[in-house]
Amino acid sequence: MTSGVIAGKATPRGKYPHVKRAGDFIFVSGTSARQADNTIRGAEVDVLGTTRLDIREQTRGVLDNLRDILAAVGATLRDVVEVTVYLVDMNDFGGYNEVYGEYFDYDGPTRTTVAVHQLPHPHLRIEIRCVAYKPQSK
Repeated sequence: MTSGVIAGKATPRGKYPHVKRAGDFIFVSGTSARQADNTIRGAEVDVLGTTRLDIREQTRGVLDNLRDILAAVGATLRDVVEVTVYLVDMNDFGGYNEVYGEYFDYDGPTRTTVAVHQLPHPHLRIEIRCVAYKPQSK
């Protein structure tokens, strides 16, 4: 596969693939904690309508989704060379950074984190895009 939508993952909210390979590089579109059933990992709304948004759990959901998307094209998180992270609120930086450190270390990808006004759903606190390098088998 050179590009495509990955089965078992949330359908993109537009006409774009989850992932695209260009030679030995793999580009993963911005990915959130949205699940295949359109629920959002780390977002709960109780019967009274009170919303609880957990940046740590959303970060885990995003990174797990990235891991699964990369696996569908034969790569792993160890192949990631660059990460761009979009946070709705920089007050979430500490919790996201803590969980990020469970998946990557200093020898991991380069990283840029920026604050954005909003993401495509009001319960989303984080989105991550990445680039991986995985030579194609010859």
